[in-house]
Amino acid sequence: MHLTIDYRTDYRFTRPQHRIIQLLRVTPDSHAGQIIVNWTIDIGCDAQLRNHVDGYGNRVTMLYVRGPIDHVGIHVWGEVFTDDTAGVIRDAPEPLPPAIFLRETPLSRPSAGIAALADNLVRVEKDELSRLHLLNRELNRTLAFDPGKTRVDTDAASAFAAGHGVCQDFAHIFCAAARLAGTPARYVSGHLFRRDGAEQQPAAHAWAEAYIDSFGWIGFDPANGICADDAYVRVACGLDYAAAAPLSGARTGGGQESLSVDVRVRQSQSQQQN
Repeated sequence: MHLTIDYRTDYRFTRPQHRIIQLLRVTPDSHAGQIIVNWTIDIGCDAQLRNHVDGYGNRVTMLYVRGPIDHVGIHVWGEVFTDDTAGVIRDAPEPLPPAIFLRETPLSRPSAGIAALADNLVRVEKDELSRLHLLNRELNRTLAFDPGKTRVDTDAASAFAAGHGVCQDFAHIFCAAARLAGTPARYVSGHLFRRDGAEQQPAAHAWAEAYIDSFGWIGFDPANGICADDAYVRVACGLDYAAAAPLSGARTGGGQESLSVDVRVRQSQSQQQN
């Protein structure tokens, strides 16, 4: 699939800021099934950008802005060719051994309810891959996708107890349950092409990947109940949202801030015509 990503983030402040520092995980890598053709980051003000690769293998851009400034716009645009690999990730940067992703974090810490779910899945399905598919379907079946009811700091236990959340919460719960069953799992941020025609989206997407010795890493999207396919553009990964969030940072200057996000994932016009 030939996809274009148009990702705009707009920060506005009630007071001019003296200094703004942002960490951007918005640039994907090429790997089997995902070829980056073009990718740009445009900042709507005078800014310094420094690039590096973090410990998870993610491409990171540090953004430094000196004030006074009351508005920062970040525009990310990219062009990607994708293939359906049935969720299997090959040739991606992998600086860490899979066992690292058995660790729990504050956002992915399991509750008694998640532990009971994991125990039940182990009893029902002995095959590891089949168990992960069952977990993926079960979370999609039992949890309601409900924007606005959770926050970026909502943990897996709270979302599971509430019975609803957004893609971030589904991914955290998947990771918590998979790790309890002995399978390394990690959080993934990226973009999703909506086949229902909804090209405008309020945020980037999130899903999970689990590691099986005979396959490697495999992408599972419990928010949609499927494995990642050619509609997915993988950008960053980590133990949880905090390690893979598209943007995070700090500012000095006081006042309040407002944030607006607009994401558009489209098929190229030439492919649509074909």
